[in-house]
Amino acid sequence: MKKLKFPSAQAILLVIAALVAVLTYLVPAGKYDTLTYSETDNTFIRYGEDTPTTLPTTQETLTTLHINIPLEKFKNGDIRKPIGIPDTYKQIDAQPQGVTSFLKSPIKGIIEAADIIFLVLIIGGLIAIMNLTGAFDAGIAWLAQKLQGKEYILIILVTFLIAMGGTTFGLEEETIAFYPILIPIFLAAKYDAMVALASIYIGSCIGTLASTINPFSVIIASNAAGINWTSGIDGRVVTLILGLVICIIYIIRYAQRVKKDPTKSIIYDQKAEIEHLFGSDASKTNLKLTARLRLILLVFTACFVVMVYGVSSLDWWFVEMTTVFLVGSIIIGVIAKIKEAQFIDTFVKGAGELLGVAFIIGIAKGVTVLMQDGAIGDTLLYYASSVTNGMDKGIFINSVMLVYSGLSFFIPSTSGMAVLSMPIMSPLADTTGIGREMIVNAYLYGMGLFKFINPTGLILASLAIVKVGYNKWLKFVWPLVAILTVFLMIVLTVSVYL
Repeated sequence: MKKLKFPSAQAILLVIAALVAVLTYLVPAGKYDTLTYSETDNTFIRYGEDTPTTLPTTQETLTTLHINIPLEKFKNGDIRKPIGIPDTYKQIDAQPQGVTSFLKSPIKGIIEAADIIFLVLIIGGLIAIMNLTGAFDAGIAWLAQKLQGKEYILIILVTFLIAMGGTTFGLEEETIAFYPILIPIFLAAKYDAMVALASIYIGSCIGTLASTINPFSVIIASNAAGINWTSGIDGRVVTLILGLVICIIYIIRYAQRVKKDPTKSIIYDQKAEIEHLFGSDASKTNLKLTARLRLILLVFTACFVVMVYGVSSLDWWFVEMTTVFLVGSIIIGVIAKIKEAQFIDTFVKGAGELLGVAFIIGIAKGVTVLMQDGAIGDTLLYYASSVTNGMDKGIFINSVMLVYSGLSFFIPSTSGMAVLSMPIMSPLADTTGIGREMIVNAYLYGMGLFKFINPTGLILASLAIVKVGYNKWLKFVWPLVAILTVFLMIVLTVSVYL
């Protein structure tokens, strides 16, 4: 008998989508009422099962609704999404998602995720143009020579810098751009592609897990919990430092084993395939790093610097990021004197190579669409908050973290989870005798922990770029997830008893 092959990322997501569709028949549909601030009319709008109701924009309105959030948080734009109203959960008519809804979900997901999908496709085109110029190969050869004997510095720098991006401005989806660039560099350093994947993806995960000033998670969650975002920041900084050290040591230990004996690589059976896809072109390895190639690399690097600056300081998002990479591609084409027809052909082929990744992103989004249309997310939140209420504070805070890990499968968006759940979960801290900042930290740690393996998040798309199976990623990362789980439980337990 032929050895069974682990299913593709697309197949895994379709199975998950089918299971979520089945859940909409088993889990009662339910909704919390939500409150939205209308800047145009300067009013609150309450959405429930019936017609939306307009309410006065006063602190008294918030107090009456048991929403312990200062009014200015709404007026100054800190809270823009609908807030869940505590004690308003009610079951509604079942909205089961049948075969037709299941079949439509990938298409709906692709439409909803169009912004990130276009970013991925444009990046694919940019990488193809860069490969055509030979600048990558010349630059990688130069870097490999400079790092000889000190290749571990590459792991430390990449993981650290991406973690800093994660903790400050939520560097997640943007990391998709780094894989095609950094994998050849790690291969030139005699590591495998798993080391490159781990340095980038784990760096992002640990950074967002211990967010310090990330506006898309800790700030919006703190606002929704009615506290200042600086509350609990000391604990998050300590968690970031220690967690980052744990992750870097874990990656370096694996990388050194692979460097010493390539057969120890989890993806050793794919070594030739991956090196063929990402390794330097043998005909270009002796390319001299000319002034023109240096200028091309400078423009290429500038694209990422501009992207990071725009996202962190100018409120940019996918449209602006995608534009930067498109313009960068054109400038590089002009510098390299690539003819128009060749440029277009190369760019389109490069984009096509990442089309599979784009479909994975869309199908993953389709899973979320199914759950939203089936109205089971609020029900899961309601029962989760009921289960954790009344526990001893040590058990309670760790249970909250694990609850958030589970909920993040259904609601992978950190900002979406924050505005929906914080008004419901944060008051539980008051009855348990701990600060609300502990709920915010448990939310961050729980969602961040599951992000390491969450199939409805970015991991499957990242794996598709690296050509690594989900089963091999799980084999690599499970020990680290176990270590971090114990570490975070200790951190939370110590924090609530101090």
